Amino acid sequence: MNNATILAANPYDQPPPAWRRHTPALIALGVFLVTVVPTVLMFPPFDLAPFAYVFAAPAILWAYRRPAFKLYAVTVLGAQMVAWTIILAWLHHVTWAGLLLLGPFVGLWVGSWFLAVHWLVPRMPGRSAPVRILALLGLAGLWVLIEWSRTWLLSGFPWLSLAASQWERTSILQIAAYTGASGVSFVLIAMNLGFAAYGHRLGFEDAKGLNRRSQEFFATMFLLLVCLSIHVQETFRRSSFTVPLARVGFVQPYIPQSVKWDAEQGPAILTIIDRATMNIASRRPDFILWPEAVTPLAVKGDRQVQEWTEALARRAEAPIVLGSIGLEQARPGSETIWRNGAFVVDPQSGLSETSYAKRRLVPFGEFVPFRPVLGWLEKVVPVGGDFTPGESPSPLLLPTRTGVFLGGPLICYEDIFPQLARDSVAAGADVLLVLTNNGWFGEGGAAKQHAAHSVLRAIETRRPVLRCGNGGWSGWIDEFGVVRSVLQRVTRTDPDGGTRQVVSSKPEDEGSIYFRGSTVVDVTRDFRWIGRSSFYVQHGDWFVGVSALLFCLGAWVLTHGRFASPAAPAAPEDVPPAAPKA
Repeated sequence: MNNATILAANPYDQPPPAWRRHTPALIALGVFLVTVVPTVLMFPPFDLAPFAYVFAAPAILWAYRRPAFKLYAVTVLGAQMVAWTIILAWLHHVTWAGLLLLGPFVGLWVGSWFLAVHWLVPRMPGRSAPVRILALLGLAGLWVLIEWSRTWLLSGFPWLSLAASQWERTSILQIAAYTGASGVSFVLIAMNLGFAAYGHRLGFEDAKGLNRRSQEFFATMFLLLVCLSIHVQETFRRSSFTVPLARVGFVQPYIPQSVKWDAEQGPAILTIIDRATMNIASRRPDFILWPEAVTPLAVKGDRQVQEWTEALARRAEAPIVLGSIGLEQARPGSETIWRNGAFVVDPQSGLSETSYAKRRLVPFGEFVPFRPVLGWLEKVVPVGGDFTPGESPSPLLLPTRTGVFLGGPLICYEDIFPQLARDSVAAGADVLLVLTNNGWFGEGGAAKQHAAHSVLRAIETRRPVLRCGNGGWSGWIDEFGVVRSVLQRVTRTDPDGGTRQVVSSKPEDEGSIYFRGSTVVDVTRDFRWIGRSSFYVQHGDWFVGVSALLFCLGAWVLTHGRFASPAAPAAPEDVPPAAPKA
């Protein structure tokens, strides 16, 4: 028995302090907190966009230290489950059951990325710079794959990709015209990996002088500079290329969801819409936008509602583009088909025969998926009978005083699916029309979170987005994702000291988006993109395939052949205490 063993087994030795005995748990708690908080704050309505560059860095840095897998998995998955439940908290206005199911599920799905981090990141120290950079790009590619899978998993819910956190910082977003929003997410998560790699190099690696530099970090900085260079190239002197598009009226009726489908409230609802429309008719809009499901009854299939809407269009002397219910029959006497659609009512010709039917229905809101198995959920979610989805992008012909152009409708959460916007532009849409009813979700963060997706769709397709919501967010976003107008209720001070409430469309005004009102906005477009498709519209989700390839290559070079990392020593917190020898 040697002296070291005797000292280790000495019963009179003082036990280590409690914090030292629980170091792994304390580290886990710290990582949990510094993951949850920035994950929540980087998205609307908080909009602390810089957090998107670092929200995952603490968990990645911890992975370099080889923590026990179970402890790491519980920490990172739990952090994402809590964060996404908070992010989607507005869903409780519709259903608590949906929130408590969807929030943790999205968190688990997003958090699965960190399990791959735990697998690959500890293998990176000691490898050559090209191998480490390729591994980093591979992990960024895996993040893209996970986000992309959310567009179809369980009917699809790609709500708030990482790119959406930057909706008010368009300089980094311009790469989306080439790669889709996934390219922005790729760069952001790569920055997280780069910061973590630099932190490990400075804090835990035995490097001196210039060797303390992290090639991974500088590689991610290069990606960021590529994004910024595209911004400079695409937006340079853009005001020189601006031409008028249309004078658009926005009607935001703000009908509470509790009364929206109450038959007794129908006349009052129509009166609200009438007043808001006629308030702006004197300003001579080229056409007027109403939100999703604006009329209490179907504009197509209910003759009385159709005639009322046509009469209002004649009085306003402007076409009306509205979201409403459409009732159809495949043949006389057959079962009625319900569609959530977009329609055009012309002052002269009335309701247009051409309409748009929503292609992507809201699960448990407009239909019950897997009804034979999940039909019981009708008891806990506000769904009646199932709507029938549309099958075609079907751009709408929008006549104006200066000509006609095609509008590509997206109903409600359809604008969170990049493929739908892409199909609309490929079908000839000159502008995207987002008609939505966010009245379901109260006055929480849902409206701004939803609007962030419209910014991404505008950049991806290089098409202006005209957005009209029942209670907000309503406004105009240009081809480069810049919010040019947003309807807000602001307080103005009169010269006599009095105050009054007015509707403003200026983004710089600090007002509420939740109100009842209407206004007219002069919309322009960049003539360089008239009749021209972006690279993303032409080639679709090609970057997702590149991301899959990068992940496969990155994982391979770290785990196979001569590139494989030798076994590394465990981190101090995971080393078990030495057992005394007899």
